[in-house]
Amino acid sequence: MAVNYGSKRIVVGAHYGLRDWLAQRVTAALMAAFTLIVLAHLIFSKGPIGYDLWAGIFTSQWMKALTFVIIIALLYHVWVGMRDIWMDYIKPVGIRLTLQVLSIIWLVGCAGWSIQVLWRV
Repeated sequence: MAVNYGSKRIVVGAHYGLRDWLAQRVTAALMAAFTLIVLAHLIFSKGPIGYDLWAGIFTSQWMKALTFVIIIALLYHVWVGMRDIWMDYIKPVGIRLTLQVLSIIWLVGCAGWSIQVLWRV
């Protein structure tokens, strides 16, 4: 008589589960806190909200550094989400790999552009 221990379920994937779930929550919390900081700065500022006020928020080095951290958090948040979507819904490996590479190229381009904009202010 053969004894069957465990399930016959085939487990696939790279086992990112808990780490990616936690990364999504932490990056979302960072982005929410940053949004509240910027909103508080806008609410408690005097005068009309225009380019000068927006540029003034991002002129200090600590705000540029904080914004840079949030940009990195946003990019990682997006990457985890897009990678999971591609892995869950696109079954042909070649198409999935192509979409993942295009996503990486797009996110690196967005990172470069956002950093360029941030340090021009």
